[in-house]
Parts: sequence; C-alpha cells; structure tokens
Amino acid sequence: MESYDIIIVGGGPIGMACGIEAKKEGLSYVIFDKGCLVNSIYNYPKGMTFFSTSERLEIGGVPFISHQSKPNRFEALEYYRRVASTWDLNLKLYEKIDKIRKEGKAFKAETAKGTYRAKAIIVATGFYDYPYLIGVEGEDLPKVKHYYDEPHPYFGQKIVVVGAANSAVDVALETFRKGAEVTMVVRETGIRESVKYWVKPDIENRIASGEIKAYFNSNITKITERTVELNTPEGDIVLENDFVLAMTGYKPDFSFLESMGVQFNNDEYHTPKYNPETNETSAPNVYIAGVVCGGLKTNKWFIENSREHANLIVKDLVSKLSS
Repeated sequence: MESYDIIIVGGGPIGMACGIEAKKEGLSYVIFDKGCLVNSIYNYPKGMTFFSTSERLEIGGVPFISHQSKPNRFEALEYYRRVASTWDLNLKLYEKIDKIRKEGKAFKAETAKGTYRAKAIIVATGFYDYPYLIGVEGEDLPKVKHYYDEPHPYFGQKIVVVGAANSAVDVALETFRKGAEVTMVVRETGIRESVKYWVKPDIENRIASGEIKAYFNSNITKITERTVELNTPEGDIVLENDFVLAMTGYKPDFSFLESMGVQFNNDEYHTPKYNPETNETSAPNVYIAGVVCGGLKTNKWFIENSREHANLIVKDLVSKLSS
C-alpha cells in the first residue's frame, strides 16, 4: 500500500498548485484524477478563449506566454502540461477514487487500481461533471446536449440554445457563424450582465437584427424528436428543431465530501463548512480548494482567485505534520 502525507483529489490547475506547494515544502503527495490532466479544460469547447489573462492563470512560477492577452483552450492545455513536466508532479490520471475512509488518524483511499494511505486529503474536484437539467419530457433524447464541443456538427441545423450566460452566448454566436439557424431560450429578461464585455454587444446586436431569434422570460416545456415546445409571454409555441444545446451550468458532486464527514451550511448555495484561513473543512485534515469552496455558487472561485488556496492549505499542514 502506498502512503503519502497528502492525497489530492482533482488534477486541474488548483489540484496541481496544491501538489507544487507540497513538493516545495518536502511533503509527499499524490494527485488523482478520473480523467486526463486538467480534464475540465480539456472538455471545454475547442475554440474557447479564457476570460482571464494568461498571467492570472499561472501556477508554480512557470510563465504562461500566449499569443493574445487572453489565452485559448489549446494554449492552456499546452501550458499545464508544461507545468506538470517542469515540476515532475506525481500524477495518477484516469484513476478514480471510489472511496475514502478514516482509519485511526489516517485516511485510506481505494481505486480500481490500488489502495493508498495519507495523513490529509485535499479535494479540488471542480464542478464540470454534473449539469443542471432542464427537467422536461424529452431531455433524455440524443439531440439534447449539455456539453458543447465545436460548431461544425450544427451546420444547416435548427438549434435551440438554452441559457443567458457566457457559455450559452458563445455557443449561440459560434453555431450561428458556422451556418446554424439559432434560437435562444432564456428564463431571464435579457442576456446576463456578467457576459464577457467584448461579447455582450455582439449577441445583443445579432438578436436585435433578427439573425438570432431569442425568447426571453421563456421556458422549454417539452422536447420531441423534431420539435421543441416553449412557454413564452406571447403564449405556448412549437418550434421545428434538430438539436437542443442546454448551457444551463454545472454543479459539484457533494456526495464525495459528505462521505468524509464534511458538513454544509444551511444556505442557498449548500456551501461546505471550512476555515477560510486554512481551507480545512469541518472534517479534521480534510481540505477543499478551488471552485468547490463555493458550493452551488460556481462563479465565485476561479483559477486566478483560488490559486492561493494551495499556499493556505500546505502552510497549515506543514505546521500540523511537523508538530
């Protein structure tokens, strides 16, 4: 059985940052991910551009040089591969942790490939694996997608894009420009103010010109093989439809934290209880880092403002493990 000071769950930028800080302090660690390195970024749309500038995505003191001030997905994948190689991070990719349980003062983690022990756990799992569902009849049809890759498959197709935030806007504009007939269905009164400032005028102009149709204050009520039924302020309508791209957001898997005894606040965001000075949860020696700290408020923590979680956590662990 392999033993470490720290098991880090999640091989994204924040999990990597935790591994780097552990290595700098001489602590033994291992980083697990059920997918590839920075799996969430890998699953972003192929043409995606980050909101943040490249230097705000840097970890481990490795410079991130991009062609434009805001890097794209391909540049980010290259950068984080380079970080992992530069720091020679101890990674176990494509190895999902099935269970972690406390054994005395230590933790025992089980995967399909082995069993591991550690003195502390850091959970940096992000939120990209569990989409919010629309909750209507027909949502399980193959034509309904909760993840978007690239616009080419939608050329010449009638598509409905659900949502009003950055993802929905990006999808609507990309597919429109690659030859799709695009209709947006938005529960709110308009496009969200949080949409990227250089994109928001573009989508609003396309809607104003009629190039992209938008139904505001509206909801999908039913999806069939050939149609989508909507409830709108003007009444119920039926649209011919080939694909529904539901860009409705994603949520963390709280069951993993709950299984380790982490408690949650009784608030609308189901926020995990943790000490913001150390990021230790209500379960001793179980820490959280990155977006999972915000619970259901997944737009609170990003790479740029949660990189420092690694410093807080490892600093606390150094003081504990050396005493």
